Amino acid sequence: MKKLRQFLAFPLFLLIGFAQMAFSQPSAQPAQSSPVITANSTVVLVPAMVTTKRGEPVFTLSANDFTLTDDGVSQPLTLEEDSGQEPMALVVAIQTGGPGARELANYRTLPVMIENIVGDLPRKIAVITFDSKPKLALDFSSDSDPLEGTIHSLSPGDGGAAILDTLGFAVDLLKEQPPNYRRAILLLSEAHDRGSRLKLEDALREISDTNTAIYSLGFPSVKGEAGRRSAKAFHDDTPGPRHGCMAKNTPAPSDDQSGQTDDATQAKGRTAGQVANQAYDCLALLAPPLALAKMAVIAGMSGLQRNVPETVAELTGGEYFPFKNTKGLERDLETISNHVPNRYMLSFHPESPHPGLHAVSLTLKNYPNLELAARNSYWVEGDAAAEPKL
Repeated sequence: MKKLRQFLAFPLFLLIGFAQMAFSQPSAQPAQSSPVITANSTVVLVPAMVTTKRGEPVFTLSANDFTLTDDGVSQPLTLEEDSGQEPMALVVAIQTGGPGARELANYRTLPVMIENIVGDLPRKIAVITFDSKPKLALDFSSDSDPLEGTIHSLSPGDGGAAILDTLGFAVDLLKEQPPNYRRAILLLSEAHDRGSRLKLEDALREISDTNTAIYSLGFPSVKGEAGRRSAKAFHDDTPGPRHGCMAKNTPAPSDDQSGQTDDATQAKGRTAGQVANQAYDCLALLAPPLALAKMAVIAGMSGLQRNVPETVAELTGGEYFPFKNTKGLERDLETISNHVPNRYMLSFHPESPHPGLHAVSLTLKNYPNLELAARNSYWVEGDAAAEPKL
């Protein structure tokens, strides 16, 4: 278990770094059947926030000050000018179920803080409430009064916390908005999903399948509920070839001195740590950049299992703030309102991207004292059969 905790705690950029060192030799990519990047564009947007150690935004950088790799391959970057003046489509997703019910009293000033986030730009704001299932409480509106009335009339839900289902619902709503609108989600929830029907693999795809930034505000989960999602992040219902890299016949620990068990017992007896370590080892058999991509999948699903709001913020280039009371919530919302219009909007055109998740790494070239936050993945649609399987 100690080894598993260490694996799950690895940040994605460290995992990518290890893979880049392991696969330093260039390798030709197999031809793919014209995969299409979701958001119906050949452009991948990479919103980035640069601050000083004190959290003050930095405005003076250019595209040449950044380095970006897509699955370990360096990409030329473009800085989108005046992106902060684009209209915004924002979905506010509020957990009313489980421990979310006791947080409703903290949201009295939330409508004002949301107005500060969108500023004076043209906007469309929708509100989703969720417990064991998401519900559209307010369809997209540019008026302030419906937003205030909706939030002030929130009521407690059931004991569920279907965060992943809600994010999938929110992303689908945003996909229907005009393409010239920036898209964002403001999520207020606990850390652990309880009750979603969306599988971790599908959730990772939904969240990464758009140019939407997710800003997360997290409150503590109820004790005893944390970790309800078991090690399904590494679950695969399809057994690998017998004695293959990810075959489910790896011997499980047993008190039987002979060490002989049937395949079903062995497969059932494998711990999450064994599966994770085996998946990690199997990456060495993949040619780059697919090894980096698969490593991003493993790290992403592990993060969703550990802390949903924090992970989705990292995946999409948003920000995550844990809060405990109204004062903390208002402070964090003020920070978000200062950061949203001051982000660098970088973009690049991937060449012949493989279908599935791509690992993105954005760094600063010559500014070691500055802090950088940016998305670390994106998803490409394409022939599912072409995507490598562990």
